[in-house]
Amino acid sequence: MPAPAEFIKFIDSNADAFIQRLSDAVAIPSISGDASHRQDVFKMAEWLNAHLKAVGVDTQLVDLGKHTMDGEELPLPPAILGRIGDDKDKKTVLIYGHFDVQPANKSDGWDTDPFALTILPDGKLVGRGSSDDKGPILGWLNVLQYHFQSNKPLPVNLRLCFEGMEESGSEGLDELVEKESKKGGYFDGVECVCISDNYWLNTRTPALTYGLRGLTYFKLTVSGPARDLHSGVFGRTVHEPMTDLIHLMGRLVDVQGKILIPGVEEMVDVAGDEERAIYESLDYTTADIEQSAGAPIALSANKVDVLMGRMRYPSLSLHGIEGAFSGVGAKTVIPAKVSGKFSIRLVPPQTPDAVDPMVISYIEKEFAKLKSKNKLTIENLHGGKPWVADVNHWNFEAAKKATKEIYHQNPDLTREGGSIPVTLTFAESLGVNVLLLPMGRGDDGAHSTNEKLDRANFIEGSKLLGTYLYEIAAIAK
Repeated sequence: MPAPAEFIKFIDSNADAFIQRLSDAVAIPSISGDASHRQDVFKMAEWLNAHLKAVGVDTQLVDLGKHTMDGEELPLPPAILGRIGDDKDKKTVLIYGHFDVQPANKSDGWDTDPFALTILPDGKLVGRGSSDDKGPILGWLNVLQYHFQSNKPLPVNLRLCFEGMEESGSEGLDELVEKESKKGGYFDGVECVCISDNYWLNTRTPALTYGLRGLTYFKLTVSGPARDLHSGVFGRTVHEPMTDLIHLMGRLVDVQGKILIPGVEEMVDVAGDEERAIYESLDYTTADIEQSAGAPIALSANKVDVLMGRMRYPSLSLHGIEGAFSGVGAKTVIPAKVSGKFSIRLVPPQTPDAVDPMVISYIEKEFAKLKSKNKLTIENLHGGKPWVADVNHWNFEAAKKATKEIYHQNPDLTREGGSIPVTLTFAESLGVNVLLLPMGRGDDGAHSTNEKLDRANFIEGSKLLGTYLYEIAAIAK
């Protein structure tokens, strides 16, 4: 059942106002992984909560307690729970999203201020969080605004769950979801879940996502001298922490992406011909990955190998080194303490519990081989399990119909390389089907410089989210 024509018209006629609201949201630097911006995450929670209340959502801010980040105890930003409707004749849908963002600075290579939404002539809406995940959250708000202003009831009962720690492991949320999923809890009666926090595979074809990789994230710290040292005085006289760290980081993954930690790759079966055919059918080329990356650097010219590298197999990426000299000039310092961060994207049947001991044991053995007098500390910062859903469930069938209605083409069915740890928590705690219904395109650059959301995807995506609710209402279970 397509959405009413009045709804489609409402979205089009209010497009500029919706983009202004997105601009207001992007302006709040809600970076969950930076202690100096923790109050901005709280500010974003209050901003979003006020806007939800303004369109008739019954909300509550849930205190998730405190946590320790980089040695500092911080209050966790609240989760926002919302509800509209308790009609026993309607299906009940849970919507999830997150209002925190990745760090961003102009000096990282942004062409514009990352926290000032810039509208380019080609329609790109550039700003941190525009695509991940403020744009999609506001897409739901656009839908709710139509029903509130027109005084038309939603075709389903809605439950909302928005959080401010997704980019930092969703700390505190799993416990909340598990608690509220029990009989009598806030999510009791939910029949399916929809998450819009991912992207099309390319820039042409809408997609539905039925799988996500999990994640385990590590920080290695090597320390030795009591203070930074002069390399002219101490070079080749002491064990240098940076040398040890670089050696360890270089022993984790090879230049073709193969994970060098024994046992990790071996946990995953090799794909057979039938499974490879699924990836062959997707609308994708190696040019798509290279366009998104901004350079011709794909590991393979075979699109199936590239797709399976993104969706089907685990990957290990090195993210950064802290404590080393990074300023202007040629400072000849030996850092006293350096830290390196890396993560592994996991696929079934891998889990953090199974993989983490392999990682820690391997790194400890490699460090022992150095016979270094420096000290090594290994920290696991956060993690989550991979997830795969049934694409033949009525939740997916409704989304397929909604996509065809708005975009006039069938969606690609994809697994995604990213991780949203709470996805599996919803699936396991509620025992219901979970769907990822993306708004953005494959070249949006989430987590990267110049993150953007195309105007067309924001507006048509808002129509898609609303139409999905109408299709859910109409479809047989």
